[in-house]
Amino acid sequence: MSLLAAVVALIVMGGVGLIVWGSMKTPVREHASRPGLTEQIKASRAKYGNMPALALVGFGVGLLVFLVSGWLVAVVVMPVGFVGLPWLLSKNNTGTSIARLEAMEEWTRSLAGVLTVGVGLEQALIATQRSTPEAIKPEVDGLVSRLRARWQTDAAIRAFAADLDDATGDVIAASLLLGANRRGAGLASVLEGLAKSVADDVRVRRQIEADRAKPRTTAKLVTIITVGILVLFALSGSYIAPYGTPTGQV
Repeated sequence: MSLLAAVVALIVMGGVGLIVWGSMKTPVREHASRPGLTEQIKASRAKYGNMPALALVGFGVGLLVFLVSGWLVAVVVMPVGFVGLPWLLSKNNTGTSIARLEAMEEWTRSLAGVLTVGVGLEQALIATQRSTPEAIKPEVDGLVSRLRARWQTDAAIRAFAADLDDATGDVIAASLLLGANRRGAGLASVLEGLAKSVADDVRVRRQIEADRAKPRTTAKLVTIITVGILVLFALSGSYIAPYGTPTGQV
């Protein structure tokens, strides 16, 4: 009977929590729709979007454990575990940023090679569309579409930099802006040097990421083993009996 009461209480509490959470309005910032923030907003939603739901589920599980076993500390520990463990065990997205840098380096080098033929900047940008790496292809497609729609070259390049939303992309866009304004013959050599600099940056970042991967993997294994041992201990009533008291939980 007590278990049935605990389940009913959990369902009621969870329903109330979902109603409150669903009725909360998310404030919309006026500058959220500006170009350049789109990728940042998407990344933020992907990273934090499930945390409230996980915390709510963890609270419900903790409440159920408390009603069944009397462990009040479960109401605090379970939400933290439901939110923290997926974050700790999640895959690092550093490889994606490195791939984008590598794509920028490849595209910049390709653009420099096209400019050496003697074509104009706009024609060179359009010519590189087919060979653009997939990591930055949407941004380059947007740039080419703007140029074909008779946008001013300066405005199209600035929008391209906003779409990339990256410090290295800003440097590339700045070089393109200088080339668009001065129309000199040295843009190809500038882009070649910039591509070499980005390639060096990619090489260093890959080395750093390889060094970080080992302790990160060790931390994940230790976490999985620790959680597994705690679950096994929780099934042993005699081992965890001292922690059932208020002093033991503290």
